[in-house]
Amino acid sequence: MARKRKPDAKEAALAESRTLNPRPEAVHDEQFAASEFFDARDLVQVKYEMVRRVRVDGAPVTAAAAAFGFSRPSYYEAATAVDRDGLGGLVPAKPGPRRAHKLTDEVIGYARQLREANPGIGSARLADAIAEKFAIRAHPRSVERALARAENPKSGGGQ
Repeated sequence: MARKRKPDAKEAALAESRTLNPRPEAVHDEQFAASEFFDARDLVQVKYEMVRRVRVDGAPVTAAAAAFGFSRPSYYEAATAVDRDGLGGLVPAKPGPRRAHKLTDEVIGYARQLREANPGIGSARLADAIAEKFAIRAHPRSVERALARAENPKSGGGQ
């Protein structure tokens, strides 16, 4: 049985900064294979070198994208990010919330009470009532989805 490799300090730092390349084995560029300076695990470096290879060295987009383990659309996204934000644009964005974090159990309970008292109340009025009582701005469609999840817990409800 193979021993599990302990991640080195650089790999841990890349993972913490969300810049660890999830597919370093897909990078087939000759410079990454020939030099210790180039690290296929560094997502920002890989994307930057891909953009540089096209813009400075004149490599075709399709060939450069394939050599660095990306698709053509990924190349164009990276090039646009560099143009817009410089090197920092290549750092992946922080992921957003995974659930309706504003619409807590207390807020949804209040919305259910309002709906039970007035079955014809619309989601826009529910959102307004929630904003008034809890000082929370929630889109009416978010309220509808949260109520649906609360009524059918098998669809991912349990907040």
